[in-house]
Formats: sequence, structure tokens, C-alpha cells
Amino acid sequence: MKQTIAFPSGTVDYYFKSKVEELSRICSNRDLILLTDVTIAALYPGLFAGRKHIIIPSGEDAKTAESIKEITKKLLELDATRKSMIVGIGGGVITDITGFVASVYMRGIKFGFVPTTLLAMVDAAIGGKNGVNVGLHKNILGTINQPEFILYDVKFLDTLPTPEWSNGFAEIIKYSCIFDSELFSELEDYDLSFYKTSPEAVAELIATCAGWKNKTVAEDELETGIRKLLNFGHTSGHAIETIYHLPHGQAVAIGMVIACKLSSEINGFSTAGTERLTDLLERYSLPVKYHFSAPHIMEVLKMDKKRNNKNIDFILLSQIGEGYIQSLPLETIEQTLNTCM
Repeated sequence: MKQTIAFPSGTVDYYFKSKVEELSRICSNRDLILLTDVTIAALYPGLFAGRKHIIIPSGEDAKTAESIKEITKKLLELDATRKSMIVGIGGGVITDITGFVASVYMRGIKFGFVPTTLLAMVDAAIGGKNGVNVGLHKNILGTINQPEFILYDVKFLDTLPTPEWSNGFAEIIKYSCIFDSELFSELEDYDLSFYKTSPEAVAELIATCAGWKNKTVAEDELETGIRKLLNFGHTSGHAIETIYHLPHGQAVAIGMVIACKLSSEINGFSTAGTERLTDLLERYSLPVKYHFSAPHIMEVLKMDKKRNNKNIDFILLSQIGEGYIQSLPLETIEQTLNTCM
């Protein structure tokens, strides 16, 4: 099922409910170079046999400027030109790296994504953000550049470990919190085991989440306004993820609970709402608390891209399904973090 979405910078073709075998047709007559990690290469060796490809280590540690340098060398060895196309096949790390290196190699070449994790399918691959980390600073180097296409094949989820399913559901729950109370209620009615055995239901979830993100990005591609809503749970979550090396979804889950506590203090967000969210996170095997150091978290937050002098844009909830942007003093956030410890 092909759907074309228009963004200010160009259009993206989404191939929902598709098969990875369609890649040859979609990219016919292109000098195609596949970029993946060792995990996907080992699970699906047939995808890369006979094709130009680059394999990098798995995990967040690969999202560095040094990795970009090594990938660039390999692109040169493969005779990649400005007419070549890079296709990232993997999770969020691979889509981030693919988009970044394609954006800067020879001042920009075409690229596409085949996301293989639930998190990448519903969030990381969508929206045009591409970045790498520098030390503790997540995605501090990056671009906003849309892929030419995103191809979805839920069969990749058959080999996805259960913890990675939970990581993906953190982002799905995020969308329900800030945009879609009906989706929140649907998630309350089911659980992880249902979606793991229901590919059609998962495909519908993916399309719903992609719809919300595409709508938001189309209105605010450069993140000057409404797109900031997509950072719900991510501001403190990114700091926790960086310092304690938690999986992205787990860190975002904790970040969403912190955001609820801030919402309660700032606008009276209901205790019942916070309880519904914590219950839902636990239903999908996500953590709702963690022992962390508030001062260490604040050190990272002070370098956050969203900081403006002594304030930072934080995403709060007025109710389930309705998020909003609030500029908060860093000291207010630190006080709440101290109570959350």
C-alpha cells in the first residue's frame, strides 16, 4: 500500500504492509548501497548477497562521527557517486546514521529506509531527523532531510526480541498520550502478547503512528513549534538513556512518568491520569521508575538542544490525548527530578 506524504522539503513514499522483496522494484536502475548492522546481516544474509553493502556494529555506540568517517571511506571504496542511493536496513541507529551520512556525502545523495524494529517503524525512521552523538550529547550533530521512501515489512518483527517490542510500544504510548485518547484506550484493552501474534493489528498501529508523526512534521518540519510535542518523555528520557545506558524505550517510559509529575505540579494533571499511564507502561513491560542522580541528569539537560538560557521546552499533558509545550525553568525541573528519585 503506497502513500505519498508531502513535506516542505519534498515528498516521501510510504510502502505500508509491503515486503522487503519490493526493494528491487522500488530502487530499480539505481546504484544501490545497503547499510545495515551485524545483527540484521546475520539474520537476513540473503538480503545482502550480491548487492553492494556496508555492515557496521550494532547499538547506540555506533552513532558517532568516527563511524560516519569509516562509512564514508567504504562508500568511496564502493565507487558511490552523487547518483548512488543508500538504503538503511535496521533499527533507529541505522536510520539515523543512513540519513546523516547520505545528507553530507558529496553534499547529499538520495536515501531510503527499511526499518526492522517496531521503534524505527513507528518513530525513528519517520520525520527526516538524522543524527549522531558526541560523548554524552545525543544527536548533537544532525540534519533534517527526508528519505525518498520508507518500506514497511512487519515480517522483520518475527525476529525482534521481546524487550525491543516493549521499546517500540513506548513510542506508541507516547503518541496516544499527546494526540489520541482513543488509541490510549485501545492499548489498555490489549497487551504485548496480543500484538506480537497479530501482524494485521501491528500494521494498523504502525500506520496510525506514522499518520500522527507525518501530520505533525508536515506542519512543522524544522521543529519550531508543534513538532516539539513529539519530545514527550524524551527530554529527561534522553538524559537518562545517555547516562545509564538504558534502552531508548525504557528511558522514554521513565521520562513520560516524570513529565506527568511535572504536569501535575504545573497544571493539575490528574492523579488518575498518571496512574493510567503507569499502568499502561507496566502492561507493556516498561519501567515506571529508576534510581538516578538528579544533578547528573541536570548536567546533560543543560546541554539539551531545546534549552533557551535558563529555561527548556518541556512537553506536558493537560489530559490523556492532549499534550502541550511549556517553557520551564531548569530549577523547576530539578526540583521534580529530586522528588522522582
